[in-house]
Amino acid sequence: MRKTVCGMKRFLVIVSLFIFWGGAASAAHIKGGEVFYTYLGPGAGGNDRFRISVKLFIDCGSQEGQLDNDVNVAIYKTGTNQAAPNSPFTLGKVGDNFLRLSTPSPCIINPSPVCYRIMVYSTIIELPKEAKGYTALFQRCCRINGIANLSPNNSVGASYTCEIHGSENLGPAEVNTNPQFLTKDTVLICQRRRFSLDFSALDPDGDSLSYQFCAAYQGGNAGNPRVNNPLPPGALQNLSYSNGFSGGQPLGPDVTINPQTGIISGVSPNGGDYVVCVCITEWRRGKPLTTHRKDFIIRVDANCDFAAAELQPSYITCDGYDFTFSNEAPFSALIHTYSWDFGVPGSTRDTSSLARPNFVFPDTGVYKVTLIINRGEECSDSATTLVKVYPGFFPGFIVDGSCKLADFKFIDTTNTRYGLVNKWSWSFGDETTLADSSHAQNPHWRYTKTGLKTVSMIVESSKGCIDTITRNNVEVRDKPIVTLPFRDTLICSMDTLQLDAKGGNNFSWLPNANIINAYSASPLVFPKTTTTYHVTLDDNGCINNDSIRVRVVDFVTLSAGADTTICLTDAALLNPSGNGLRYVWTPAATLNNPLLKRPSATPLVSTTYQVTATIGKCQATDQVVVSTIPYPTSRVGPDATICYDDTVQIRATIKGAAFTWSPVNTLINASTLTPMAYPLQTTAYVLTVTDVLGCPKPGRDTVVITVLPRILANAGRDTSVIAGQPLQLEASGGEFYEWSPPLGLNRASIQTPTAILDDDMIYSLKVSTQFGCFAFDTIMVKVFKAAPDVFVPSAFTPGKSTNSRFRPIPVGISKIDVFRIYNRWGQLLYSSNDSTTGWDGTFAGKPQDAGTYVWTVRASDYTGKSVVKKGALVLIR
Repeated sequence: MRKTVCGMKRFLVIVSLFIFWGGAASAAHIKGGEVFYTYLGPGAGGNDRFRISVKLFIDCGSQEGQLDNDVNVAIYKTGTNQAAPNSPFTLGKVGDNFLRLSTPSPCIINPSPVCYRIMVYSTIIELPKEAKGYTALFQRCCRINGIANLSPNNSVGASYTCEIHGSENLGPAEVNTNPQFLTKDTVLICQRRRFSLDFSALDPDGDSLSYQFCAAYQGGNAGNPRVNNPLPPGALQNLSYSNGFSGGQPLGPDVTINPQTGIISGVSPNGGDYVVCVCITEWRRGKPLTTHRKDFIIRVDANCDFAAAELQPSYITCDGYDFTFSNEAPFSALIHTYSWDFGVPGSTRDTSSLARPNFVFPDTGVYKVTLIINRGEECSDSATTLVKVYPGFFPGFIVDGSCKLADFKFIDTTNTRYGLVNKWSWSFGDETTLADSSHAQNPHWRYTKTGLKTVSMIVESSKGCIDTITRNNVEVRDKPIVTLPFRDTLICSMDTLQLDAKGGNNFSWLPNANIINAYSASPLVFPKTTTTYHVTLDDNGCINNDSIRVRVVDFVTLSAGADTTICLTDAALLNPSGNGLRYVWTPAATLNNPLLKRPSATPLVSTTYQVTATIGKCQATDQVVVSTIPYPTSRVGPDATICYDDTVQIRATIKGAAFTWSPVNTLINASTLTPMAYPLQTTAYVLTVTDVLGCPKPGRDTVVITVLPRILANAGRDTSVIAGQPLQLEASGGEFYEWSPPLGLNRASIQTPTAILDDDMIYSLKVSTQFGCFAFDTIMVKVFKAAPDVFVPSAFTPGKSTNSRFRPIPVGISKIDVFRIYNRWGQLLYSSNDSTTGWDGTFAGKPQDAGTYVWTVRASDYTGKSVVKKGALVLIR
């Protein structure tokens, strides 16, 4: 059957009083319970008749020994440990039922099995009338193990109680019966999902009811699971809750119970079993009558999931017209589509299918926004919210104050375009008290300790805009700070000087002579002799003092300094002396700043600089000469490139009195301007020239000699050949090759010529590069006048200086195909196709014993003919 969006919403906010799993027999089997009473009317001898009942919620897998056919309930006079007559009472079993969730919603994935067993016990008793009433109590061990919100959480007993009304709480002819918790069907709670659980009750007398979480009780133990005579109420102990949980928050801080409706709601904790105890108080004529408790265990499923649409009741944007929306429910792969309607009247473009859309509202106001997930599907859901759009909210405040024990004024500067600023919450950051707060718009506060204070203001408008402004640097001082531009200055006797103080408004200056506006921050003074002016700042009774010394002169003293000589292009620091306050230099073209007292001069020719120093209307002038002398010059020839192990001559010229070369270790005649250089690697040679004409700094020039890489000429290893057979020579090391003599070679100017010889020959090879660099190597060819063959010695002595490796000697052979050595048992010890390496007498890194071994060789001559030989060798140690 197709469900509507609203119908699915009611179904998917699914929660459970109990979710039970079957299991093996265990003493830990109780999942909740309650004790309650029903008033039946008058009894014998003026007593009252009651039906006392116990309802236990049991693990469905509980077995014999855990299931009682009867239970004991003790009854005590309220407020005492005195038992009622005939207490304890035995209650027989009157009900035993199973409840299972057999068809969970198709919109839930991975639902866990749900089952619990309800056992009810009951009996009728009579009790004498009692002014304060009675307390009924049942105890049993044990609750199920592994309860998530308890510590310890195994083998924990349970106590269930209810209050029976007293005669003093009832009016004439009035009676009372406990409210009855409604038994809910089996449903699910998924972890970290929002849920709502209706845990309300019905009161047969029409009394008002209030609900709250309360601490559950311990009772019984593994050694005495069935308590036949329960302890009095005064001996009851609360359960020990684990960190983050308590009797008032059994499911953590995100879950609450509505005190008027009994609705438990919020975001569920992580998966597991949780003890929850709810207390119902009956109210009659505005006064509490009885308190009834129900203790139960909720299972939160860690595996199940469902698609949900959730939004907060309202949102507000105060800094713009746009807002980014998102589904407040946890992410679920079951959500396939999103359909947003942003509630703009008359608009058809105020929709989105994005998971996190950003929408710009056209104007201020309140908009109704709707989210539908999985529109048109069976597992659809929806949520609505109100969005308030009131941009133009600009919070802020200023602080006026400086000293401890004096008033600080906090002034709200918040502006809002819409509505009124109407709520303030201040925290003044006073570490000496917890009362440093205010809800006034512009409060005052007086600190008793100095230091930096953190002041914050939460401000709100009538439209609901709210923000927090924090200042971390509000300084509380012993006295206010007076800031002066200087503390000592000069003026000319004919001048007037303006003083300037900052830090407040209430200033006064002394002495009160030769001064104008002595009670301002910026008075004018015109002393004729040196005078110290003292300033006082009074900030609401917080006082500080400071002073300025005004020295008075009748003229300016000035010396431009001694004339100086510099090397051309260097800078000279001009350094005048005197008491002037301002300086002007000319000419300005070669100065970095002509208004500095000590400017830097870089003249291109000898120059006379004039300086004028002033103090107010007084001034003086002087001059200084800066002479320039050129640097000594050093010129070396162009950079050069040479072959490895070659030489080159350097040619240089100078203007100066002396010179030196560096480095000198690869120079010949380093005391001349034309040394010979023979570096083996690229080297920079520096020529330094000095003079005695007035410029003390040296002149330098550098020449770089680049050394090309060394040529490693290689004609190949010496070899042997059969007379008349071709021999392929192979050279390396350069770009150009020249063999000599050319006798027997097909070509003498290539890298790999072919030689055919009748007698022994020594060839010389010249290898060169495009830069003209060259090197030589030789190769000896021994000519045998016999058929091609492989000669193998008969013995060798590994580890000795000679004859230490056993190898074949090819003659007229093009290549060794394979050379192998075996021991007497036929084990292969060595194999190679290289005739130059040979066997060193070891196998797997271990020296082999002295004795006889077998070798085989297969080779090919220059015509391709195969040569195969084998024999024995003797290893001698």
